[in-house]
Amino acid sequence: MTDKTFPKNFLWGGATAANQFEGGWNEGGRGPATSDTAVAIDPKNRKTFSSFAAPMSKAKVEEALADETGLYPKRWGADFYHRYKEDIALYAEMGLKTFRLSIAWSRIFPNGDDAQPNESGLQFYDDVFDELRKYDIEPLVTLSHYEAPIGIALNYGGWQNRTVIDLFVKYAQTVLTRYQDKVKYWLTFNEINVIGVAGYVGGALLSDDTAYSLQDRYQAAHHQFVASSLVTKFAHELNPDLKVGMMLARMQSYSATPDPLDVLQTLKMDHENLFYSDVQVRGKYPAYAKRFFKENDIVLDIVAGDLDILAAHPVDFMSFSYYMSTVVRHEPGINIEKASGNFVNGEANPYLESSDWGWQIDPVGLRITLNNLYDRYEVPMFVVENGLGALDTVAADGAIHDDYRINYVKQHVQQLYEAIQDGVELWGYTTWGITDLVSAGTSEFSKRYGFIYVDVDDQGHGTFDRSRKDSFYWYQEVIATDGAAAFK
Repeated sequence: MTDKTFPKNFLWGGATAANQFEGGWNEGGRGPATSDTAVAIDPKNRKTFSSFAAPMSKAKVEEALADETGLYPKRWGADFYHRYKEDIALYAEMGLKTFRLSIAWSRIFPNGDDAQPNESGLQFYDDVFDELRKYDIEPLVTLSHYEAPIGIALNYGGWQNRTVIDLFVKYAQTVLTRYQDKVKYWLTFNEINVIGVAGYVGGALLSDDTAYSLQDRYQAAHHQFVASSLVTKFAHELNPDLKVGMMLARMQSYSATPDPLDVLQTLKMDHENLFYSDVQVRGKYPAYAKRFFKENDIVLDIVAGDLDILAAHPVDFMSFSYYMSTVVRHEPGINIEKASGNFVNGEANPYLESSDWGWQIDPVGLRITLNNLYDRYEVPMFVVENGLGALDTVAADGAIHDDYRINYVKQHVQQLYEAIQDGVELWGYTTWGITDLVSAGTSEFSKRYGFIYVDVDDQGHGTFDRSRKDSFYWYQEVIATDGAAAFK
């Protein structure tokens, strides 16, 4: 029997985000960002996403920015800002073909609306991209990953304000022009659908209430759709070789029973999830949105020309994160075990195991998702986040034996292979996060995803030194064998 291998041009990689990884929050001319106000969660609450979705008021933002004693781990991240050469050398040793990272908007335009960009910030990313190119590692760059300059929130109220479209497009045009010969693959908004559950994280929205209104969230999403299309238009005109994609947090849902009402509820949940990719990939609002907007009293302010822009400039490819699936029923079940997750708190699936954080592990669901999305959109796919957050233990000799992570990634890689055999056009796979970083949902460092260990705790204490976990060497072999090692 011949080895099961992936295409030679398959982009094996790893993923990070500036707000969780970069650090240097007050260096090099960088301005404060919305992510800098995220306080570390108490470990006893780590199976919730209350802090991630909690509304932020102007007063809370200003209080957090003035707080110099609290724990705001995203301010220091994993210190990539100072250690990027060391990190990229490790990625080259691992054999990565691509590295997904994001640009901190506030490192380029510190206040979000500055007349001129911050040259020091632009030079930092020049240096990072040059270092990647030295090792023939293809950058995959996200323009907006769970952060915005704090001025976008405080002075404009976030993405519900149409003015932010122009500010974002100016930022995007600045970096696209600067790095057009160094970066081919771009993503506009990370997990754009997160704005539906976390308005501050996804859209820099402010609220004095206990929740953001649907009106504000969908208006903000509309402005992001228009901005994404304008950026795609600019990228294609600037350099036809540039590829711009959208990014969705994919929530694969299963009906709890064959009851048609459960099946219908599952369809509705899919619509809520895929609404964002329907607009960005198909270039138009889906038919089902009309009823949803009417029933929820949502009236979007759509300016003349907006819909034409969406139609004329859809994205080139679809990327998504995949961590878990969920079970849906139309009425809450009695004595039903719940599953955790950053975006879902649905029913637990009795056929699946769960992580330390209660996220259900469903490798076959990744194959199902890839088939469903490719059937729906018929554009290239890219899995840009997938990984296991776990509590790692450092042995007396310094080793980190993370067989649980190897098994998780192995099972998902096997399903990627099956999806390709099914006919899905899959460009690549970037595991989250290739190096330990701060958790997006709980702002803690204890939740480790990396193949590379970082010596730092939730309080920011440690050397920040890097060391290789067992999974580092396993993934190295997977890449070297074009995926064949994942079937051993």
